[in-house]
Amino acid sequence: MIESSTPPLADLDGYRNVTDLLVARVTSAPEHVAFEVAGADAAAPWRPITTREFSDRVRALAKGFIAEGIQAGDPIAIMAPTRYDWAVADLASWFAGAVVVPIYETSSPSQVDAIIADAGVRLAIGGTTEHAALLQAALAKTDAVTLGAWTMDAAASGTLTDLVARGVAVTDEELEARRSSASQDDAATIVYTSGTTGEPKGVVLTHRNFLGQVLNIAAAYHEIVNESGNTVIFLPLAHVLARGLQLICLASGMRIAHLSDPSTVVATLDTLRPTFLVVVPRVLQKIQAAAADKAAEKKLSAVWAKARSTAIAWGIRAERIDAGRRIPKDRGLTLRHRFFDALFYRRLRTVMGGRVGYILSGGAALESDLSLFFRGIGVPVIEGYGLTETTAPLTGNLPGRIASGSVGSPLPGLTVRISDEGEVLARGIGVFGGYRNPAHDEGAFVDGFFRTGDLGRLDDQGRLILDGRLKDVIVTSNGKTIVPTRWESAVEADPLVSHAVMVGEGKPYLSALLVLDPEQTLAWAAAAGTSIPVVTQPDIREITDPALRAHLQRAVDAANALVARSEQVRRFSVVFADLEDRGLVTPTMKLKRSVVLDRAGATVEDLYL
Repeated sequence: MIESSTPPLADLDGYRNVTDLLVARVTSAPEHVAFEVAGADAAAPWRPITTREFSDRVRALAKGFIAEGIQAGDPIAIMAPTRYDWAVADLASWFAGAVVVPIYETSSPSQVDAIIADAGVRLAIGGTTEHAALLQAALAKTDAVTLGAWTMDAAASGTLTDLVARGVAVTDEELEARRSSASQDDAATIVYTSGTTGEPKGVVLTHRNFLGQVLNIAAAYHEIVNESGNTVIFLPLAHVLARGLQLICLASGMRIAHLSDPSTVVATLDTLRPTFLVVVPRVLQKIQAAAADKAAEKKLSAVWAKARSTAIAWGIRAERIDAGRRIPKDRGLTLRHRFFDALFYRRLRTVMGGRVGYILSGGAALESDLSLFFRGIGVPVIEGYGLTETTAPLTGNLPGRIASGSVGSPLPGLTVRISDEGEVLARGIGVFGGYRNPAHDEGAFVDGFFRTGDLGRLDDQGRLILDGRLKDVIVTSNGKTIVPTRWESAVEADPLVSHAVMVGEGKPYLSALLVLDPEQTLAWAAAAGTSIPVVTQPDIREITDPALRAHLQRAVDAANALVARSEQVRRFSVVFADLEDRGLVTPTMKLKRSVVLDRAGATVEDLYL
């Protein structure tokens, strides 16, 4: 199969632009709680915000934008951690007829300067006074007449509250005219890709792109996203996936809480008790690793290993039932599952708040056994796939149709095609029309399909299976073409490995760099009674601890067993790197392979001596 399509489930007639989603929701359920916002009251740390309250705040800020001089089509930049005020500023910008330009809060001054200049930003909003100062400096470097940088920080001057005060004279009629000024085919946002290679590109997404995705995905996943559910968003709202999720929840009545610090998520789940979470695979790996560590502390490692294999077996059984296959009764498996549910699984579900019905995983490849494990403990993982250029999800597994190892079928209104070279091509309601700079469109489309740069294939059910990135393919000196993703993902399943990087372009055999996870490695070192120095500088340092290498050799051997001999890694180096360094990783925590290989050039060369 070379092409798979899913017909749309939603009609966009009756919607002029994205703001109609909030207008419709206020009309149908004004007093429904839309958000929970962290406060200072210890007795009630999360304050409910109704849809009407949110809408009133959005409208008031939009009037402030208009009073300050924002015109229809003007770009407004937002640079802030994930928080409620981000959502307000996002919708308020659209109500004022503006185009939103999100900037990752971790962006360097040079990146901020480039985005502000390229997008022609007229007004900017920072989460803190530091962000606002960075934005103001970038605005000052442009030749345009700008309207300054404002802050969400209530203790500062030039705040969103000050903007609201400036808008009191703007009438409801003026606001409504501006709100309805944008059509479905007008730009809603310009999102600059983080770029693991090359310069960032401004992706122009229209109101039609957002409306099509929000309405169709909400219809496809109504069992998960609905008025009775709630979620916690801790992914960066500068990323289109988090913003798309927010709009879907807002339109569907699903309650949202924001967390700016991902490290606080687990501690907060017991209070917020979400029914649905969106995570990257690394979060799931850490949850599983933490359970294994606790079992080890209680001298139950052997028992945990059986519990893990039982959960995977139960997950396989569940997927086979989903596929309509007859499954013979296995009383032994049922009893083991019941026993381990009482001993381990129930506690893991409690750690996640006790109410999570589904988890959506995206952003990186999800190991099949990890997906099956969570399915086996009673928390199915829905893996999806998409890009900024597809307005987030392009494909996804559906409840009752989960197939681990695949990223699911095209979502409603979308088509996936596999080129002769094995590249994944995309067309449909969520796929953008082009970059801000037309020069970047060269080679980006073929026959009306967007070229994703990913390699993949379709199974007989039309589900997409990803094989890696086209640009990451390695050709050895023996002429063997290697796609490293499967091997790298298998090694990254070890909690100690944050990133695995296979190398070997033009070399006689394959090698690898294993980039350590600092937190997990230090915990392992303490338990093993060894000392490992952590890198705090922008360099890459090799770690030669024998015990650590012996531990990781087992992960390498297991990964080698999964691939053909020509795809096996013969030698590897273990390294520490500063994973907070934005020169080394993207804001979405993807490794910049070319930068890594450049900085670790001497280490890589040593692998071939």
